[in-house]
Amino acid sequence: MTATPRIGLALGTGAARGWAHIGVLRALEERGIRPDIVCGTSIGALVGASWAADDMDRLEEWLRGLSWRDVLGYMDFTLGNGLIQGRRLFEFFRERFEDQPVDQLAVPWGAVATDLHTGMEVWLREGERSTLDAVRASVSLPGLFTPVKHGDRWLVDGGLVNPVPISLCRALGAETVIAVDISSFRLTGPPARRKVAAGKGPRRAEADGWLDNARAWTDRLLEGVGWGSDGQEEEVPSLFEVLSHSINIMQARIARSRMAGDPPDALVKPRMEHVALMDFHRAAEAIEEGRAAVRRADPALEDAGLR
Repeated sequence: MTATPRIGLALGTGAARGWAHIGVLRALEERGIRPDIVCGTSIGALVGASWAADDMDRLEEWLRGLSWRDVLGYMDFTLGNGLIQGRRLFEFFRERFEDQPVDQLAVPWGAVATDLHTGMEVWLREGERSTLDAVRASVSLPGLFTPVKHGDRWLVDGGLVNPVPISLCRALGAETVIAVDISSFRLTGPPARRKVAAGKGPRRAEADGWLDNARAWTDRLLEGVGWGSDGQEEEVPSLFEVLSHSINIMQARIARSRMAGDPPDALVKPRMEHVALMDFHRAAEAIEEGRAAVRRADPALEDAGLR
């Protein structure tokens, strides 16, 4: 009788798009595929940790009721070494979700971060006393979230070096790896731009989107310190557009390069271009797209001997 291979699931980076990982995990379970090892980078580390702690039901319930106003309320803005400290959000997680040492999780789990000063890839796994602290380090997108002090290192988002942590899954003992890549970026032309009228601050966005509202807040703040409009009407990409599109390009290119050298046994690719980097309130549609991506990946799962 052939032994069942140890299955690893590598959950990729992608900010708000990462809620698709929940749909992926649900769909895999419905197909009888239950990973023995789960590793994640950035948002993938967060969703993977909730699953490894058997706490994903509560996470999904909270996410489905989240509005952009709720998301904005969790953001503690700063003009230090990142736009968002992240302390308020992770205090919320500590109050409502059980934190525990990584060694005590029901399923082996690991996260990827990056050493800010050396550029080295850092694996956060056995020996970490707090799973939430490991997740916080992995999600520290440069320029957006402040970095995290971990021992004698300053850590930032693992997506800088390993957006889809296939290698970490294999290091933890996975023999067959399913990768979930949500960092795809299609070069479809310049990002949408907005007009800034001479002498006027930006109009508060009426769209139901966290990104638009945060953009308005940031632009007002920058105008207050003299970094806003120079009095001329022009079309300009906002600070958040520059950050989000740059991050999308970077992570997509790095993920493509890493997977070329270390391909997974099966690849799941949710189509998330319609969800912006900070659209954390759009969990329901992201989760559904995660399910749809697994349906499209059924042939690859069968070829890998998982169906």
